[in-house]
Formats: sequence, structure tokens, C-alpha cells
Amino acid sequence: MLLVVDVGNTNITFGVFDGEQLEANFRMTTKLQRTSDEYGISVRDMLAHNRIMPEEIQDVIIASVVPNVMHSLLNSFIKYFSIHPVVVEPGIKTGIRIATENPRQLGADRIVDAAAAYELYGGPVFVIDFGTGTTYDLVDGTGTFLSGVTAPGIRTAAKALWEDAARLPEIEIRKPPSILARETISSMQAGLIYGQIGQTEYIIKQTKKEFGCKDLKVVATGGLGKIIANETDAIDIYDPTLTLQGLRLIYNKQNRGK
Repeated sequence: MLLVVDVGNTNITFGVFDGEQLEANFRMTTKLQRTSDEYGISVRDMLAHNRIMPEEIQDVIIASVVPNVMHSLLNSFIKYFSIHPVVVEPGIKTGIRIATENPRQLGADRIVDAAAAYELYGGPVFVIDFGTGTTYDLVDGTGTFLSGVTAPGIRTAAKALWEDAARLPEIEIRKPPSILARETISSMQAGLIYGQIGQTEYIIKQTKKEFGCKDLKVVATGGLGKIIANETDAIDIYDPTLTLQGLRLIYNKQNRGK
């Protein structure tokens, strides 16, 4: 089995593949500092909880946008699994070509999402990841990553509201019954959700206009992406496991011989 690991700014997401089948996935928070022992024991425990023996894990691939967790995380797999993981970094085979001005500045998560969307759904494709930041990335019909837009994520915007405005409360992020809000909580929810929908639709529209492709396929992922995808026809496909699938697909290109 293959263990894929997506290290994001908020969560570390793990997926276990048996061939092409995703057998289990689970998360732990990124911001809590951990030693290699804590990572190793936690991952082994979570695998066991999902009825997967640690010995069944044959290899590991990691994509990370949080450099300061990598030393402990990598050592945990070496120590507790006897595996030196594949890391998505410059020079690795991904199946796409990066044509931005500084390819090394592009986050590993965006490369993985782009590779997955292109291989699974074809190109040209526009990939949206609703995470800590909301990212919009364009891949053309030849598998070339052309451009990207970065905006605050829904949770990031919500956190800014309740942390920086003294009288605004912490709220559940969900679509309110109506945009015609009549009290504080639903007014914040309306601003966050409908604001994100409007931003998403405009960026898609403008990208199609400047790229010159009205039939550009739009694929979305990310924890809060389903809320937005359900409210707009501008998104063609919502795939909650896109990043995990991308890690599996990139791993398969590495010829590790296992």
C-alpha cells in the first residue's frame, strides 16, 4: 500500500491507496509542534484505527507547503516505517510543465492538484483549491501550468473578521438561509459564502476571457469547496480527494521499483 501525505498550512492529510483504490484517509493539525516520535506513533495509531497494519505500507510520498515540519515528519517515516519518502520538490516527475516566471516559488500542493486535474480530467483545465488560501491555477491542453491566482481562503477571511473586529463573534462557516441577512451571524455567513461565490465566478469568467477558451473545464477541491461548488454552475467538477489522487499519480511516475 502507498501512504500519501499532503502537508497544508492548517491540516496534514493522509491517504492510503491499495493500487488506485483509496482505502482510508485521516487528518492531524499542522500547527501543533511534534517530534518524529510523536508523528510516527500517531500515524501508526491512525492506520491501526483504519484496520491497516503499518507493515502494509510499502512507500510514502509527501507534498508540503510547511517546511518547518518536514524534518520531524520525514524522520518519523524513516524511524517507524523504515521508508525514505518521496518528496514533491523541483526536479520530480509530475506529468506537467511549469511555465511561470519562477517555477520554484510554486507550492507543491498546486503542482499536485494541477497534475491530478490534467491526468484525471484532461486539459485545458482550471483547478481551484479552497484551502487556507483559495488558489486558481490554469493548465493548458498540453499539460503546461500557465498561471495562477491566489486569494485568502474562506476560513482565513472569517478568522480575520472575528479576530480583528472586536464585536464580531466566531461563527460556523455555512450558507445562510438568505443573502438578506437580518442579524450579525447570518450577515457574516452571507458575506463569506456569497462573497466567495462571486469571487470564484468572476475569476473563472475573466480567465476564460483572457485565455480565449469558453469551454475551459473547471475542477474544484478543498474542504469548503463543496459549499461553493453546490452554489454555482461555473464549477464543473468537485473532487474532494484530488490532491491525494495527484500524489498517487505522481508517485507512479517515479519508478521506485516497489
